[in-house]
Amino acid sequence: AWRRRKAPRESDLVVSRWGARFMGRHIPCAIGRNGIASDKREGDLGTPVGRFRLCNVFWRPDRMSAPVTILPARVLDHRQGWSEAPADPAYNRPIRHPHPFPADRMRRGDSLYDLCVVTDQNTDPVVPGAGSAIFLHLWRKPRHPTAGCVAFRRRDLVWILRHWTPASRLIIRAP
Repeated sequence: AWRRRKAPRESDLVVSRWGARFMGRHIPCAIGRNGIASDKREGDLGTPVGRFRLCNVFWRPDRMSAPVTILPARVLDHRQGWSEAPADPAYNRPIRHPHPFPADRMRRGDSLYDLCVVTDQNTDPVVPGAGSAIFLHLWRKPRHPTAGCVAFRRRDLVWILRHWTPASRLIIRAP
């Protein structure tokens, strides 16, 4: 059955290859090296098309103060990781290192995950190989491509989290 899609609201974070819009502001961002992917696959370096919720926030207290947000926020410790191995029963879920399968280390030497927001991409149900660890996080440098996440300047991601509402959604649009 055909369903009409709801138009984005001002409270939605709308991302395209040209940047993002949220609460009436244009915000520069970085997306996956291979652009926006309509058929997301693990390791394709694409940012998935879709409508997503923001689930929770991780932050590094040794590098910044706690973000002001309605989302649940947890301190990012040295054992925190995220499973990226499709064969792992914990695929696309948080894990603790050491872990028997390949997994992203979230506490990094660089600043990318000093502030990291988990999306609900490929979570209900989790489909092995359909993409993992799609986060909002800090960018390496202006518009430098990601492995599939959406990245922002620190001040912009802090502002987005401060203004996030229960009705807000992340909408990633195809080109």
